[in-house]
Amino acid sequence: MAGPATADSSGASAAECPPGGSLCLYEGTDFTGERFTVSSLGPGGVCVSLVDHGWGDRARSAINTHSGHAAMFLNDDCLGGPYQVPGNSSLADFGSFVPKSVWVPAD
Repeated sequence: MAGPATADSSGASAAECPPGGSLCLYEGTDFTGERFTVSSLGPGGVCVSLVDHGWGDRARSAINTHSGHAAMFLNDDCLGGPYQVPGNSSLADFGSFVPKSVWVPAD
């Protein structure tokens, strides 16, 4: 839980996920619905509670535009076994996994 983060919630499409250092979460599978974007502003990365931002139980797909991996967690404090989102990749459907927090690496 280091460093500040930026978070943006919008209805933008998957093609609009900011390149080079963002984790974009989507309400729907296949990168559809409202988007929530998280980026780390500090060194070492940052844990962001999705619950605190009204996104607990909402994310169903993700795009990671950072070169390093991001991680999603079942609780809102980035503890426990993570669900990895490899660098420069995407996950079109989380299945039954519903994250309550995410960790994103620093730029």
